[in-house]
Amino acid sequence: MLKDARYKMSEERLQELKEELHYLQTVREKEVAQQIKEARSFGDLTENSEYDEAKTEQGKLYAKIAEVKNLVENAEIVQVSDRTDSVGMGSKVTVRDIEFKTDETYEIVGSQEADPALGRISDDSPFGRALMDRKKGDTIEYNAPAGVLKFKVLDIA
Repeated sequence: MLKDARYKMSEERLQELKEELHYLQTVREKEVAQQIKEARSFGDLTENSEYDEAKTEQGKLYAKIAEVKNLVENAEIVQVSDRTDSVGMGSKVTVRDIEFKTDETYEIVGSQEADPALGRISDDSPFGRALMDRKKGDTIEYNAPAGVLKFKVLDIA
């Protein structure tokens, strides 16, 4: 991971990450240490699969702790736009797919909160970048793996 990278997120997401980090460093770390202790009690470590599994779990836990800690340390709190005249962070944008004549609503969020299945797209994604600062009635085009896609901005909330 890049050390100097900044991760855009809301204050709520940062709080969730802090709580997750606390859980991992306290509760989960103790659970894994207990698993290792129990596995050690089974005897010979060279042929002890329980010990190997517990040590692997410990490695995964430490990697997860490092990942979450990096996110917390490099968090950039984004200010949600309350403007409805153009698309910004936190905007809920209704767009029409010009080719398929279907309407979809998306919320523009930071990269750490993106979940396209829930209609939450990152401002760093190609579609999110194409939507930023657009106004109601604007037509946008952007390059996607499927080719050039065209949308019309119907509403901004």
